[in-house]
Amino acid sequence: LKLQFLYLIVGITVGSAALMTAMAGSRGASTAAAKQGAVIFLHGLGDSPAGWSSLERQLPQLRPRLKDVEWVFPAAPQTRITINGGAAMPGWFDLFDWPIGVGSKDDKPGKLAAVATIRSAIAALKAKGVPAEKIVVGGFSQGAAIAMLTAYHESPDQLAGCAALSGWLTLADELSVSDASKATPLFWAHGQYDDKVLFEQQAHGVKLLTEAGVSVDPSSYPMGHESHPKEVQALAAFIDRSIFPNECAADSA
Repeated sequence: LKLQFLYLIVGITVGSAALMTAMAGSRGASTAAAKQGAVIFLHGLGDSPAGWSSLERQLPQLRPRLKDVEWVFPAAPQTRITINGGAAMPGWFDLFDWPIGVGSKDDKPGKLAAVATIRSAIAALKAKGVPAEKIVVGGFSQGAAIAMLTAYHESPDQLAGCAALSGWLTLADELSVSDASKATPLFWAHGQYDDKVLFEQQAHGVKLLTEAGVSVDPSSYPMGHESHPKEVQALAAFIDRSIFPNECAADSA
């Protein structure tokens, strides 16, 4: 695959453009202190934090309580991607197989380095007074893979939740879900026609995580490797009830 082609199908198209199709966009990340919770959201391969940072304004339009949440959009480092001829681009880890189906080869060092980066972001939020139980980690594609690895592989924390959009469960053969992370609920959305991260990845990952004791809320949509308006609505609802469970329970009482 040529760099331009891979960048288009995995990064900007599925991050910025697809999300803009789902809802009207904006940019920026919250820096205000004393928030009631936080969301760390990771972009996909070839994209940047700007590709998904519009969530900060879009989701509170659907769930107003989310305006009181701090939003963090980390940037992936420049990474040499094997399936792209070794060319460097923003990526959380290397990729060896294309498309990404069950059994695809893992870049373990790259993935664990990315997890360390996100756990540092969690630690920074905790230092600001946001408890782990009020933090949701999420992402799209590669970002979703790292979000799930952060939340469930040897995690020391129970988080408010994990949101995976069009992702896959990595290092599955080494999965070690702690008692704390079993209490972290997972929202996993996937496109039924995804030809980049194959749809089979959702059923495979959901089965393994459910067997490990994780509560998983899977959903799928008639789309490819992209975003969908109903997916965005479901994501907003999941984050709302994960960070504000008591308030959501009172709303439905």
